[in-house]
Amino acid sequence: MATMPTDDNIEILPLKEFTEKSYLDYSMYVILDRALPHIGDGLKPVQRRIVYAMSELGLKAGNKFKKSARTVGDVLGKFHPHGDSACYEAMVLMAQPFSYRYPLLQGQGNWGSPDDPKSFAAMRYTEARLSPFADLLLGELAQGTVDWLPNFDGTLQEPRLLPAQVPHVLLNGTTGIAVGMTTDIPPHNLTEVVTACIHLLDNPRTTVKELCKFIPGPDYPTEAEIITPRADLMSIYETGAGGLRMRARYERENGDIIITALPHQVSPAKLLEQIASQMNAKKLPMVVDIRDESDHENPTRLVIVPRSNRIDAEALMAHLFATTDLERSYRVNMNVIGLNGRPGVHNLLGMLSEWLKFRMDTVRRRLQFRLDKITSRLHILDGLMIAYLNIDEVIRIIRENDRPKPVLMKRFKLSDEQAEAILELKLRHLAKLEEMAIRTEQKELQQEQAQLEKLLASKQRLKTFVKNELQAVIKSHGDERRSPIVERAAAQAISETELISAEPVTIILSEKGWVRTAKGHEIDATTLNYKSGDDFLDSAQGKSNQLAVFIDSTGRAYTLPAHTLPSARGQGEPLTGRLTPPAGATFRGVMAGDPAQLYLLATDFGYGFVARLDDMITRNKKGKTMLKVPEGARVLPPVPVPDLETHWVAMVSNAGKLLIHHIEELPQLPRGKGVKIMNIPTAKAKSRQEFVTAVTVIEQDDSLKIYSGKRHKVLKPADMEIYEGERAQRGHTLPQGFRSVDRMEPA
Repeated sequence: MATMPTDDNIEILPLKEFTEKSYLDYSMYVILDRALPHIGDGLKPVQRRIVYAMSELGLKAGNKFKKSARTVGDVLGKFHPHGDSACYEAMVLMAQPFSYRYPLLQGQGNWGSPDDPKSFAAMRYTEARLSPFADLLLGELAQGTVDWLPNFDGTLQEPRLLPAQVPHVLLNGTTGIAVGMTTDIPPHNLTEVVTACIHLLDNPRTTVKELCKFIPGPDYPTEAEIITPRADLMSIYETGAGGLRMRARYERENGDIIITALPHQVSPAKLLEQIASQMNAKKLPMVVDIRDESDHENPTRLVIVPRSNRIDAEALMAHLFATTDLERSYRVNMNVIGLNGRPGVHNLLGMLSEWLKFRMDTVRRRLQFRLDKITSRLHILDGLMIAYLNIDEVIRIIRENDRPKPVLMKRFKLSDEQAEAILELKLRHLAKLEEMAIRTEQKELQQEQAQLEKLLASKQRLKTFVKNELQAVIKSHGDERRSPIVERAAAQAISETELISAEPVTIILSEKGWVRTAKGHEIDATTLNYKSGDDFLDSAQGKSNQLAVFIDSTGRAYTLPAHTLPSARGQGEPLTGRLTPPAGATFRGVMAGDPAQLYLLATDFGYGFVARLDDMITRNKKGKTMLKVPEGARVLPPVPVPDLETHWVAMVSNAGKLLIHHIEELPQLPRGKGVKIMNIPTAKAKSRQEFVTAVTVIEQDDSLKIYSGKRHKVLKPADMEIYEGERAQRGHTLPQGFRSVDRMEPA
């Protein structure tokens, strides 16, 4: 039996308690220190550490570039002990102008491309420095504006936040996946967001609707259109969550379609692959060529060449918007770490209000820091002025005393700091002009001190001061919106049947259920080669962009696109590979044509009805019930009905009886058993002696060709008069030698 350890340094916990605590600690770490940005500076810890480390390396905007490996090494070694590849990837993202609306870094070398953002070179090859925009995050760092924390090993200090002068969390946006929560904040325009902040300072009781007058929507680095309706954008800003859509922009040039802007993070190369795959699959017959003509002057220029000038460019582009990344959706979830240190989803008003609270506190700390510095300096200047007014006695005390500091403090009632400043004076500063410089400096500092005290004492003055600074930021860093907001209807893809060229085809079905398609309508399907033991059963004429409908021995109908069927150059493929008929069922016929096309469906019991092809179409691989088949009956191959007014039904039984009557006597039904077409006396008997062997539809003036084995006979209209009758009659007997008819057709 195992014994429990007795070492006092070992803590024994139940597994349940240990795992819960460990996972909770990990979850909080991921949420607070990895995945979510802070509302103050809009940065995740790794981004904040990269920016701060680069500022400590002297990589400010305008300074020389340094190798990225140097930056990554400093970040990992001093502040962020994690993987170098993840750190470098975060650094790359902040330098890509197609990823960040306002890049924080400037790079030299290969920093990736819109085609493949992760195609950047290794960090030993690239160089980087901070961008001018990054100064809005770092400019006030050394002015007492932020709290400082020890780094991971306690040897250095790092800022808890950066003193952002703008609501950076909205400007560049961010994405992140934490434990149990995510964040997806889209980028926005600096001018719009800062103007909204100024309005909120002037009108604290403003609403999200009023703020949306200044911020109509996100502003991505790309110039593609945001097509989300204004009401939906308003809903996003009111709730802090939702979704929006972007659509590429295009123009016409000499008949070609030129795509000039793509949605955010859409790869041109991947987009061309998507279009090319449709062309290769013959699902885009209206396009003959696509090419990428992008260059330095035209960063995005994708050319789509239509087949002719008659192609509807708007319909084509609508199809591409619906089927490719030319139109893309983006999720919005404005989840950030608030000033209280807790994550939460903020709406637009909450986000800006909380950031302004952070900014007001930052400015107050900066002004107080400056006021403390001025107060301290004035205190020193007061001591220096006493020394200059009593310079001879000061010199005497210094010369005559081994420890002059306490003597000076007692004689002139100086503080320790003042006495120390006097003792540190250099001889060159004892000139008469130095007294004038001190008085001038005192006067200037006293004026600044009075202004700072007024600002800090008045909340309204402080608001005005912050507002003026925000207006200055707009002048120095503001720019125009890139992503226009244009409300458009949702794109609709062109149906597959419309995309396929309408070529005449003949669909051939064999007795064993094998199907194939031959081009044209002139083919004689009975002369084709069939597998051993198989033979021709039925055929239908249609077009390649139409649907083929099959009916089985149970009366169920099935649908397949005609253009997807195998070519008649081979022996086809079994329908059971694509459809799932009931066990034991066999396929009995095939139909094709316009959805309004009529077909005669019948069983060898002599029952049937007329049905529209449209009623038989289904997407279900298991089919849909069309014809009710009595027990023991067989389904006859369906027969097309060109017209109800001028056509007749001809039905023949194995007893040699032929009946011809008008097709209008049959009902048109969506499904069912139908009515009695021909009277078969033994139709209800289990052991039948008589049944229907063939049925067809002929026009009023057509002749009828009947087949009996290898022999055939043509009945002229005058010869058929004897066989004409009414529905449900027995019919008349055919001539000797043709009483065993297995097939009929118009002649």
